[in-house]
Amino acid sequence: MPEYRRAYMKGGVFFFTVVTYERLPIFQQESAIDLLDMCFQRIRAIHPFNTDALVILPDHLHTIWSLPENDSDFSIRWKKIKATFSRNFEGSTEGEISQSMLRKGERGVWQRRFWEHMIRDQDDFNRHCDYIHYNPVKHGLVSVPSDWRHSTFGEFVEKDWYERDWGGSVPKDISEMSLE
Repeated sequence: MPEYRRAYMKGGVFFFTVVTYERLPIFQQESAIDLLDMCFQRIRAIHPFNTDALVILPDHLHTIWSLPENDSDFSIRWKKIKATFSRNFEGSTEGEISQSMLRKGERGVWQRRFWEHMIRDQDDFNRHCDYIHYNPVKHGLVSVPSDWRHSTFGEFVEKDWYERDWGGSVPKDISEMSLE
C-alpha cells in the first residue's frame, strides 16, 4: 500500500475538507458550530493561521487557511481542533463508535483524516472559494449561497468579491470539482 504524504509548505495556503464520523450531521446543532468556532479561536491563539474562506455544513466543512511564513504544520492545528472539539462536544455519537475507535480512546466525532490541497495561485484560490461558497447549494440545503448562514460568503459580498445573487447556478469553474 502506498504511503500517504502531505504537501507541507511554510507560509502556504491550503484548502481542507474535514468530515464528521460516518457523516453524522452534528453541525445541525448551533451549539456544535459555536464550539467549533471556539476551538478555532483557541488553537489559533497557540498556532496562528488565517481563515480565508469557510463553510460549515451539517456533516462536513471546507475551509482555506493561510499559515504564517515560518510555519507549515497544518496537521497539528487540525489534530488539536478535532481533539478539543471532541472533548467538549455534548452531542450524542454513542452507539456509533467503532471498536477500533474505542480501543484508541476516540469518541467518534470526526473521520480520522482530512483532505488538503495546496493552493497554487490566485485562480486556484478563486476556484476553491467558489467551491466552498457554492457547497450548500450543491447539497440542496439552500437555493443560493447568500441563504446559508455558516459561511464566509457574506464577508466576500461585503468586500465586493461576489454579487449577493451569485451562485444561482453551478459556476463553470467548479462544475467538475468533487472535493467531498
